[in-house]
Amino acid sequence: MTSAARAPLYRRPATLVIDARTETGRALLSPRGELVRGCVDTLATTLAALPAGVVRVELDMSAVHFMDSTGLEFLELLNEYGWDHGLPVSATAWDGQPRRILELAGLDSADPLHTGPQDPGPAPGPEPPAPSPSLSSSAVSRERAERIRVLEEEMDQLRRAIASRPLIDQARGVLMAVHACTSDQAWDILRETSQRSNTKLHTVAEAVTASITADGPPLPQCLRGALRAALLRHRAHR
Repeated sequence: MTSAARAPLYRRPATLVIDARTETGRALLSPRGELVRGCVDTLATTLAALPAGVVRVELDMSAVHFMDSTGLEFLELLNEYGWDHGLPVSATAWDGQPRRILELAGLDSADPLHTGPQDPGPAPGPEPPAPSPSLSSSAVSRERAERIRVLEEEMDQLRRAIASRPLIDQARGVLMAVHACTSDQAWDILRETSQRSNTKLHTVAEAVTASITADGPPLPQCLRGALRAALLRHRAHR
């Protein structure tokens, strides 16, 4: 069984496909693609189609390579499904950018749903006094607002990175042609130049690309020195 969702992501189509199979009562779900707007409905459809007799739901998230804040809604739906059906649920094998989003949200990136109904909970003992509902609610609201702010900043950085990718690719091509290096080596050189000169990566890429045109400006002195140092280090490690 496979479910798929399509939704726009920064002016380009994005797709999440969820492959599902069952083994000895376990529902094994494997999402792949981009977890963005519309994908919560895809998960809901997949869960609703699970056969009777399922005793556990496990998601392998290793093939999800991009996620925005929709991923938190995705996890919330999965967690609610576990509680409603009395089933243990898990979402593991997070990697790359989605793992970073979980960390920014303050969740356990190994398994953000480890506090579901399958956990035995704390050992019996004296219960601490309950916090004031109003104070507890206020603290949770502030924490959630801060997480959302950080996530929005992360998304804004990703949008800028996506927008500047063609320019960075051009600069990599310039370095590959001029200095006989591979695409990965050109990327490392650009990134190191950016770090050494304390200059944004897209600004370095723009300067490198412009400098090879007939009437283009030469590289600024700070970038020239940083680029030279990066190239020397690269050549020393060949």
